[in-house]
Amino acid sequence: MNKEIRTIHKSHLIAVLLIAVSNLFPPGLVMAAGQSSSSRDVSDKYFKIQVVDRQTGRGVPLVELRTTNNTRYFSDSNGIVAYYEPGLMDREVFFFVESHGYEFPKDGFGMHGTKLKTTPGGSAVIKIDRLNIAERLYRVTGQGIYRDSILTGTPVPLKNPVLNGQVMGQDSVYTCIYHDRLFWLWGDTNRASYPLGHFATAGAFSDLPGKGGFDPALGVDLEYFVDETGFSRPICRLKEKGLVWLDGLLTIEDKQGRQRMVAKHARMKDLGKAYERGLVVFNDTTGSFEPIVRSGPDFLPFHNSGHALAVDVQGEQYYYFATQFPLSVRMRVKAKWDHVLDPNCYEVLTSPKPPEPCRWVRAGELIGNDVSQMPSLIEALKQEKKDTYLYDVTSGKKVTPHGGSVYFNTYRNRWVMITVQHFGENSLLGEVWYAEADTPVGPWAYARKIVTHNKYSFYNPQHHPYFDQDGGRIVYFEGTYTHTFSGPAETATPRYDYNQIMYRLNLDDPRLTLPVVVYQVKDERGERDYLLCDDVEKAGKWSAVESIPFFAVEPEGASDDLVPIYSQTVPAGKNQTVRLSLKRPDTTIPPLFCALLPDDPTNENPQVVSLYEYRHLETGQYRYSTNPTSRQKGWIRKGIPLCRVWKAPPEQLLLDSKATPVTGSL
Repeated sequence: MNKEIRTIHKSHLIAVLLIAVSNLFPPGLVMAAGQSSSSRDVSDKYFKIQVVDRQTGRGVPLVELRTTNNTRYFSDSNGIVAYYEPGLMDREVFFFVESHGYEFPKDGFGMHGTKLKTTPGGSAVIKIDRLNIAERLYRVTGQGIYRDSILTGTPVPLKNPVLNGQVMGQDSVYTCIYHDRLFWLWGDTNRASYPLGHFATAGAFSDLPGKGGFDPALGVDLEYFVDETGFSRPICRLKEKGLVWLDGLLTIEDKQGRQRMVAKHARMKDLGKAYERGLVVFNDTTGSFEPIVRSGPDFLPFHNSGHALAVDVQGEQYYYFATQFPLSVRMRVKAKWDHVLDPNCYEVLTSPKPPEPCRWVRAGELIGNDVSQMPSLIEALKQEKKDTYLYDVTSGKKVTPHGGSVYFNTYRNRWVMITVQHFGENSLLGEVWYAEADTPVGPWAYARKIVTHNKYSFYNPQHHPYFDQDGGRIVYFEGTYTHTFSGPAETATPRYDYNQIMYRLNLDDPRLTLPVVVYQVKDERGERDYLLCDDVEKAGKWSAVESIPFFAVEPEGASDDLVPIYSQTVPAGKNQTVRLSLKRPDTTIPPLFCALLPDDPTNENPQVVSLYEYRHLETGQYRYSTNPTSRQKGWIRKGIPLCRVWKAPPEQLLLDSKATPVTGSL
């Protein structure tokens, strides 16, 4: 008790002295005086509040604590708020508790908050419930990442926990592994000394996990490229005016066999108009990107290259690009120096003569190697891509994927997409979704929301595949958190606004079980079968895929409200046919897929439909369709549906069965 009294008296004495000094000297000197105090004196002044995830016990960043007079505090990357308010110390204070994708229970009057005794040097823990599927971990960039932890004497992992490279804010991250280290670049960068920062790309290195770098659950120690003042310097400054943005970052061997880092650059007048586009290459000596190909505003078939992903196509190495706005994988180039530098060598997934199926076609073939025709190709591809949608697996509503990334995931054995939604319900660019596909180009169909923001953006999210843990079960992604595009500047979150925030996602979460494609294959005798991706691959039947009639759920991990559907081969005249059934034909036969019972009127998802069995009167063949009114000659429908499945979306479903992931990096 005596120790507590001494601590309180010491804290009050410091506060009185600071107030007295502030009346005599300029504010800068007051700060200097405060900084000269011991860390113990400083931490004894504050009441430490830590907000933790009730599910994991980990501190939650970006939680707002608001008093009844609307003073706002935000937890740092340890989930800590260092509270000190003259006049409100050592008394009971009510705090409203609020955070994007998290919720604090209501009290009897409907208030989401709690009352705490604000004892200087004391502490309290607030437990908050996570609504998001993904878990918010920490802020990657900006000032004050661990501000409140430092003030309360709490250990922090970073070398520069409160200011690194004098960076106040940064947006839109791109990364790649270069010379066995992780290279980072961002679009625009804010500084402390003036409202305008620099707009010619910032960069940094960090060590990879297991090679000197942190466990990604703890943080990232960034080593910025800085100028003589210590501020994060431009790493792609061009002589001409304009903002300089990079994307499509990749590594490639040049003609001398040296590893080089190449990116597409855009010199912009504003958000929508480009002066030029082209390619830049990193100079290890100067630590900057330099132009290697300069062109007009219409350089490649897609203006935005997005994130590059390494892909193997029958032994040939390629880079595919997750092109943005809306997000899809429609462009690729061979991983060869001359090909990467030549816009005619980039291939696009399109139908040269609709309604022929889409295939990979060289841009040079489509424009006759005439660069003046590139604008027409860009516009045509833009129109092809505009109706690109995902579908909310819970409601069936359309989701427009704005920006994001696509990478292969070993745990799921599928390509996974993490994307932000354009025109989301809670924010214009703040709702983040997870989707899966059998190939890098698709078929992308059903998605689950994993992060939500209330009238706040979280744009251009990127999954970091080199951070994957436990065989890919745990993945990490980050995005740009900013009020821009989704909310007013008056509600911008101090310190967090216009910065990068890292999340962690457990792919074992049952809510991430999504419907997958059931392929209809047809052999040379005209007999049909229904197979999932793995079975098509094992049987070598990709060329026999006839259509995608519907989506269903894989038996592994299916929830209790789903029923197994079995496949068996039965006689059909002189031939055989495949028939689907709810009844297990043999104890040794596993389910083909799982689906919903046919008679649940409570499900209002428009993408969930009945699956009907059709039988041919002459041949005895069976086929299955979600169309209850098919009128093909000779086929008769069974009156009762077999089950309920998920529709194949009406948009063109793309497939690239020859693409497989590259192990390691190019």
